[in-house]
Amino acid sequence: MMKRLAGLMALVAALATAAASGQSVDESPVSWGAEPLQGPVRAGQTFEAHVTARISGIWHLYSATQPPGGPNATRFRLASGGPFTLGEGLRQSRFNTEFDPNFGIPTEFFATQAEFWLPITVAAEARPGDYELAVQVVFQVCDDRVCLPPRRVQIPLKVAVAPGAAQAVPVEQSPAASQPSSATAGTTVGAPQSVAGSPSLAQAEPQSGPAAGADAEVQKARASGFLPYLWLAMTMGAVSLATPCVFPMIPITVSYFTKVAEKGRASGMTQALVYSLGIIFTFTGLGLGLAALLGATGINQFAANPWVNLLITAVFVGFALNLFGLFQIGVPSRVLTALSKEAGGRGYLPTLLMGLTFTLTSFTCTVPFVGTVLVATSQGDWLWPAFGMLGYSVVFAAPFFLLALVPRALTSLPKSGGWLNSVKVTMGFLELAAAMKFISNVDLVWNWHFFTREAVLSVWLSIAVLAAIYLLGKFRLPHDSPVESLGVLRMTSAMLFLAVGFYLLTGLMGASLGELDAFLPPRTSGGFTLTGSGVQGQELTWHRNLESALAEARNAQKPVFIDFTGYTCTNCRWMEANIFPLPAVHERLQRFVRVQLFTDGAGKEYEENQQYQKEQFGTIALPYYVILDPEGKKLAAFPGMTRKPEEFVRFLDTPFTNP
Repeated sequence: MMKRLAGLMALVAALATAAASGQSVDESPVSWGAEPLQGPVRAGQTFEAHVTARISGIWHLYSATQPPGGPNATRFRLASGGPFTLGEGLRQSRFNTEFDPNFGIPTEFFATQAEFWLPITVAAEARPGDYELAVQVVFQVCDDRVCLPPRRVQIPLKVAVAPGAAQAVPVEQSPAASQPSSATAGTTVGAPQSVAGSPSLAQAEPQSGPAAGADAEVQKARASGFLPYLWLAMTMGAVSLATPCVFPMIPITVSYFTKVAEKGRASGMTQALVYSLGIIFTFTGLGLGLAALLGATGINQFAANPWVNLLITAVFVGFALNLFGLFQIGVPSRVLTALSKEAGGRGYLPTLLMGLTFTLTSFTCTVPFVGTVLVATSQGDWLWPAFGMLGYSVVFAAPFFLLALVPRALTSLPKSGGWLNSVKVTMGFLELAAAMKFISNVDLVWNWHFFTREAVLSVWLSIAVLAAIYLLGKFRLPHDSPVESLGVLRMTSAMLFLAVGFYLLTGLMGASLGELDAFLPPRTSGGFTLTGSGVQGQELTWHRNLESALAEARNAQKPVFIDFTGYTCTNCRWMEANIFPLPAVHERLQRFVRVQLFTDGAGKEYEENQQYQKEQFGTIALPYYVILDPEGKKLAAFPGMTRKPEEFVRFLDTPFTNP
């Protein structure tokens, strides 16, 4: 009621201001036009009408995806008859987003000009000839103080329909165009008041988080040229460093190069460089190879393969036991002699294998960009994906080159032998904890229901307590020196591990663990619970089949929420643990018929889910969220992980908002 009253007062103020300034309310600060078509179209063909708006003065025109509760969003329909229909997938140029104190919400607005691309389909039975097409737009403009009433304007457009069958028309690309940002065309437009009150299922593709719109951004960068494309690849490489999959490799890198540093400082810089190059070339080569052999979705399949995850678990456990002093990892003498001759005696093979391990562990989180560029590879385009992968992996590997040099610097400290072995053992504990992530992936794929969230937390808690006891000097491992006195660093580290242990205990009792939840199996994966069912006390139920979800949606006349997810998708777990349980999100998800489509398993069901996502939505990124109407028609999509809950809430509100 207050918002409507505020809107009425703003309208009265606008009329008064216009009258005082001598401006007629019939005049508009926005002039509309349509670019002439480049040539004739044919029956059955879809083309894009390019509509432009010039905005004078200090007025703001609002986007086609402007959320409700503020000014009216811009809406289009076809006013004239004839063999034309306005389809979905309206695109618009980039807009500004700012918080408007007058409305109390963020607004999406254009300041000086705006462009829209409207998909229009010619009826299959259309006769050849010249047609006068009228595009009708309903819009509103505001300045810092007042808003003018919504207006309706008709934009004429001449369309020539040529005889013959339909031909593909290239979609116009503009440097200013954003990712496809759809707004469903209104099917009925009357007076401005009826537009504001008529329900519509608006489409929006919010930009959010590192992975948001990666497929559209890649295509846009490619259209802009090589340097923008390479810059995007490098930027995405930097952003991917913040994903959860990367964190376990930090202690592994430090622990491995700690052992390298013990053998001599001369090769430290070279070994770090070999490690980084191993990451770069295995990342690029393995990605392109999988895309060629298995298709772009092969990346997800490879990362989720239980045998690959078992191998990574074995590598992590092996390194941990090696750091504990149980055995020494060595290459057979004959092989070592041959490698030494080729590599100047420095033994680069283990370092290259470490780079491969890094690549395997990080594929799941990097697939939003990597998987997108590799779609092109699976379709026969090699050059652009190869350069994109190289640019991405160079930036992705750079921090680990520096990290690999840290142990070399530590060896220059005095009396490094005793405490350095303690560092190695501590890193071994961390590698055991990292191994639990990958064995739990195997559990999820093979449905063991043994390494559940609670089981993994119990192991982590035990590791934290054991590490604290070790640092306090209560027991020793082989190669350890006696702890004569408890130093400040040891005591502080032990306290840190104990604090982590108590924090993990809260998760075992049912509390959310924030970022750590991304590494844990989902709460719904089975097993025991100590304090009930999760954060909200009421777990959401999910379909696992799209057909059954659509059948329920048609029965209940509810929209469908699709969660494209994966067993080994760490970003998916993060969203499920940190965004889905939020009260605002949880309440909105209950309005949908919900379905989770796993795309990284082995079998017909997963292959069909992969193909459906790739063919219908042009991406293989995980997570990926889509809203459908009860008939299976796309209403909105939200690509990737986001740390901004309000953006996800806005996306979930899409089917229920009034334009």
